[in-house]
Amino acid sequence: MKRMLKCVALGVALMSLVLGGCGGEKKDDKAASAKEIKIGGIIDLSGPTSSVGVPYAEGVKAGAAYLNGKGGVAGMKINLDVQDDAYNVQQGLSIYKKFAQDKVAAIQGFGTNVTEALMRTTAKDEIPFFSASYSAHLTDPKSAPYNFFTSADYSTQMRAALKYFKDNWKESRKPRLALLYPDHPYGLSPIQAGKDYAAELGFDLVGTANVDLKAIDATTQLLPLKDKKPDFIWCGGTTPSTSVILKDAKKIGLKATFFTNIWGTDENLIKMAGDASEGVVSLQTAAVYGQDVPGMKIILEASKNQPQMTHYIRGFVSMLVMGEGIRLAAAKGPVTGPSIKAALETMKDFDLQGLAPSVSYLPSDHRPSMAVFLYKVGGGKLTFLAQETLERKAEWLGK
Repeated sequence: MKRMLKCVALGVALMSLVLGGCGGEKKDDKAASAKEIKIGGIIDLSGPTSSVGVPYAEGVKAGAAYLNGKGGVAGMKINLDVQDDAYNVQQGLSIYKKFAQDKVAAIQGFGTNVTEALMRTTAKDEIPFFSASYSAHLTDPKSAPYNFFTSADYSTQMRAALKYFKDNWKESRKPRLALLYPDHPYGLSPIQAGKDYAAELGFDLVGTANVDLKAIDATTQLLPLKDKKPDFIWCGGTTPSTSVILKDAKKIGLKATFFTNIWGTDENLIKMAGDASEGVVSLQTAAVYGQDVPGMKIILEASKNQPQMTHYIRGFVSMLVMGEGIRLAAAKGPVTGPSIKAALETMKDFDLQGLAPSVSYLPSDHRPSMAVFLYKVGGGKLTFLAQETLERKAEWLGK
């Protein structure tokens, strides 16, 4: 059973990242204050997922700046170097090689393709790798011992939405479901889990189709679905491809509840798709900018009150969780890749004050949380709809 921590203001809670649980200042503390800890960043800033990669990277940078503004982590300033992999595996591998040579302590990654390509290498090199790829198999330490992230995995996200829809289904017939997704590791990641859980819950799967991340038209994929009248349609791409799907669906008169993964809806979707985005259900694991949660004060200050996308907040959160792992490691001895990993695996309900669900890791289970936020697009904005928290089933680990 989860051990719930007492709520404290995020600023107070995160002071532990600065103080490292130490008492009075010693000579060693003074020496540590002059030190830095190198963190690498491998993020898509110009490729096919850059529309969400750029704000995520800005959030990571803002998180590092916030921690440094508080004195760093355990007396060490974070030296963050974010490089553009353009969602290209070879480019990502080249950047990683340089970081490994530079002896970075950990890496903030991004895309599924590069993250998966590096999975065995980061384990061999013992470098903790935080990604914005939330593929479920990355949560199983048996195959991905040095991989971490801070959001419910893609499969958990889809399961949470399906459960919410089924629990609120009022008709006697089975709800009809269709799945649209890119033929990419990221797009494919939750599909089998979604199909299996949909069948378990009693959905009828009436169609699947691939819609490329760079699609400029989805009519070909949508027309066959129109006669099958799906009640719910999964969009597993990013905001640009989701926008194309929504506008083409409206054009051909296909009506359904569209629901999207964590990258498929954000504040830009409303600008791209206009009124075609009304009613879309978005799966998220972070607060929306300006939402009334205790931790939002820090985000407002970090962004100088300039509105940011929810991806920015997730990037910020990822840096805070990494920082806490480093602090925990430093409290026990030298900070190394293995010591950060071991420290993260002791993290229990790290309280993020509403910016995201609390985070926990286990040596045998790197799922950070089973909680998913559902938002609905209405009136040109994202409005909180519900939170679904699933059971941490052992048979779902890595799937």
